[in-house]
Amino acid sequence: MTDGRSIVIHGHFYQPPREDPWLDEVEREESAAPFHDWNERIEQECYRAVAAARLPGAGGRIARIANLYEHISFNFGPTLLEWLEHEAPGTYSAVLAADVASRARLGHGNALAMPYHHAILPLSTRREKMVEVRWGIADFRRRYGRDPAGMWLPETAVDDETLDVLAEAGIAFTVLASHQVGTPPPRGLPARVRTAGGRTIAVFVYDGGISHDVAFGPLVRSADQWVERLLHSPDSLAAPALVSVATDGETYGHHHAFGEMALARTIEALSATPGVLVENYASFLARHPPAHTATLVAPSSWSCSHGVERWRSDCGCRMAPGSGTHQRWRAPLREAMVWLTAECESLYRREAAELFDDPAAALDQYGASIGRDAPAARQLAERLARPGLSAEARIRAVELLEMQRGALRSLTSCAWFFDDIGGIEALQVLRYAARALELVGPEAGRLEEGVTGRLAAAESNVRTLGSGREIYLQRAKPHLPPPLRIGAGLAAARAVSPRVATSRAWEIAGPDEALKLTNRRTGREHALRVAIAVQGLDLEVTVSTPGWPGPVTLALSDLPERQRSAIGADLRSRILHQLLEPAEVAELERGGELRPLVRRGLLRHVRGLAEDRSERGRRAVQDLLTILEELGQAAPFEVQTVFYEIWQTQAPADHDMVLLARRLGFDTGPGP
Repeated sequence: MTDGRSIVIHGHFYQPPREDPWLDEVEREESAAPFHDWNERIEQECYRAVAAARLPGAGGRIARIANLYEHISFNFGPTLLEWLEHEAPGTYSAVLAADVASRARLGHGNALAMPYHHAILPLSTRREKMVEVRWGIADFRRRYGRDPAGMWLPETAVDDETLDVLAEAGIAFTVLASHQVGTPPPRGLPARVRTAGGRTIAVFVYDGGISHDVAFGPLVRSADQWVERLLHSPDSLAAPALVSVATDGETYGHHHAFGEMALARTIEALSATPGVLVENYASFLARHPPAHTATLVAPSSWSCSHGVERWRSDCGCRMAPGSGTHQRWRAPLREAMVWLTAECESLYRREAAELFDDPAAALDQYGASIGRDAPAARQLAERLARPGLSAEARIRAVELLEMQRGALRSLTSCAWFFDDIGGIEALQVLRYAARALELVGPEAGRLEEGVTGRLAAAESNVRTLGSGREIYLQRAKPHLPPPLRIGAGLAAARAVSPRVATSRAWEIAGPDEALKLTNRRTGREHALRVAIAVQGLDLEVTVSTPGWPGPVTLALSDLPERQRSAIGADLRSRILHQLLEPAEVAELERGGELRPLVRRGLLRHVRGLAEDRSERGRRAVQDLLTILEELGQAAPFEVQTVFYEIWQTQAPADHDMVLLARRLGFDTGPGP
């Protein structure tokens, strides 16, 4: 293996966690259209593309396809890997396989670990740092089958205590920007940092200029320029030397379309250059242990010129400079979430002392189960509890661990990174806080009052949203106990669309009049009574539970998205089979386009109103109109024309026909 010039290209692959904390599923995000959500969109634009990058050949045809994860240093946020494992298993497998391949080629794997949640560790307590790091290591070990050598820090945010926690956990190195180290060592070599706790850890400093021009500038669009910069960097002109680049992994394909192709061509050119080795940090460190000592500039990060103020104050760092927005909301949001996590930690210590032999160790070990399916997490949690506990005590033990998980999730940095507290990232953090509060128990009211009181000072830039308090109460906290909505959705799906009457987070059993809904992760059971009434393209689910005042009636639109979408599709299929002609149904089943078939059926049923103006006849027209609107089309010209002729020959005071006329676009005068 050469000791000449080494090149490391690192990608930090991460997305904010998007799962509904009660469902463990990502629901539709309209801003990601035409995709279902941002995870799905970025997976297709970036993660999948990097795993199967096209290298062009003659005439623009594909010469070969390469898994670039085999050739770059990378880290994936554990919460993103959890999503990939379930929703994009092909890409997930390619990531794991790439680490195996790099170990075979270099003797050291390309993958770096990351703290479990994307929290700004210098703003966390030492205990929170330890939990995040240990959970991240446990998740890494389970997925990659080895211990991590290096750990990427969220936003490369660092202070002395953070490095001490990493070193204590057995992490050999991390990666920082040049402005985060007092005097970076020459030629990209690793530096040794000694912490106040007496521990040492290696630090690599990436090339900020080249990294910037990859992430924001021209290099990701020109492999030739990129290679030229890497090979003629001053740090590469003497041996041994390392030139490393670090950017968000989403640079390749999401931030820059076809960026993965430029990356592929760059790697191909470098690999063919004599005396150049494309490798990873761990393999370079094995040959070149630190010979220089460096000091930290702390606290600091790669994405805030004010240290770590972007995640706690109105420091001026924002996504849209010059927009006139303020970020004064950051401080009260930080205060609210920090206060909540401290209160949850205090409650955990008090209650967990009766349920675990070692509460701190139990919380540390729980990290090994989080990314697994819910029953596996529950089984591990129950094994951690003291033997001989009652069933209720075992459930409470798991709930306390889940409460702590929710509290830690509420510190996810993305909530503060963007420009308003009304954004989807801040809303997600408030949902995590609501879930943690739900698990608190008798003190939930006091803690929620403390959270909302602090959020009242977090004013949104969007006046209609109000403050963080209003956003929490109106948009983050469920208006109904989640088991009511979830149980209604699963019961309705069982009646109409059995294939989606299952959930990663919940299971149902028993008849509708005595339904048992069980949380798969905690084991908590809820007794429900449901009654389901299908009404054409809609349905009503009446659900009740002991302790909730009276029954609640939910429409299809109120149910969780996964069940709602499947039920809606099945109800639509039923209606179409009833209202279309057999030949039209047969054409549809052969793959015919739906819109013209619905238009044809709608016109036929409108003509039928001349003879049949019964509720059934009008309902057929209403249902077909609804289906057409869902397909993005308004009432067709010929439908309006035929209806008008019929309407004019009928009694104009017919209220039902007036309502139908209004829906078809006619001016029917004043009225409701």
